[in-house]
Amino acid sequence: MSQTTNKLSPPSSIGLSVRGAHLAWHQQVLFDGLNLDLAAGRWTCLLGPSGIGKSMLLRLILGLDGGQGNSQTITCSDGLALDGRVAFMAQRDFLYPWLSVLDNVLLGCRIRNENAPDRDKALDLLSRTGLAAVATAMPDTLSGGMRQRAAIARTLMEDRPVVLMDEPFSALDAITKIRLQGLAAELLNDRTVLLVTHDPLEALRLGHAIHVMNGRPAVLGAAIEPKRLPPRPVDDVEVLEHQGELLRQLAEAAP
Repeated sequence: MSQTTNKLSPPSSIGLSVRGAHLAWHQQVLFDGLNLDLAAGRWTCLLGPSGIGKSMLLRLILGLDGGQGNSQTITCSDGLALDGRVAFMAQRDFLYPWLSVLDNVLLGCRIRNENAPDRDKALDLLSRTGLAAVATAMPDTLSGGMRQRAAIARTLMEDRPVVLMDEPFSALDAITKIRLQGLAAELLNDRTVLLVTHDPLEALRLGHAIHVMNGRPAVLGAAIEPKRLPPRPVDDVEVLEHQGELLRQLAEAAP
């Protein structure tokens, strides 16, 4: 690694424990007393029917849904607070159209009014995501896959030990999706990641632990834990075996 890349060394991995999560939305209780453990430095994937509460659980962990009596207890394995140690990547890239790719990657630094944002680090991330040649380009000149790579770079620029991802690859074609899954697995290695997805294959390629949410209020099914390390090939025997099991669980969870 170069000296610049050394700056990208992940913070110490932390485990995360969510206990007693309660969330109501439009007078419906989505989950009540829900518990979830995120192993340090591992990917945890959540699947389930639309509207079950997967994305809302992410928002609750992020502290974005505190109304209607919504609550949870979050404990980090190192005993410190989660505040300031979590990054979020949404389904849409949310690139600002009036900022260059580089300035979009530096967006968090701008919001925090950092006097000297680390442009070398941002440029190194763009190089690692294959975007060095378009650092000064505007988002509307990029393909969908390039925009998602820019969003990955921006997420990594935050350099947080916990990363929450809400269907970040769902709008991509199959080949681009597979490539970006592999890239995310590489660049988010040693981070504690919670990925919400509707794609069983994606979960089985990336997840160390995969849960299906079902019911109302929702509960988590027992974790599927493939033995091979991610990212796993799409034709891996264990992936194909578990894919059938996941599809069965999802069919049973469907309303």
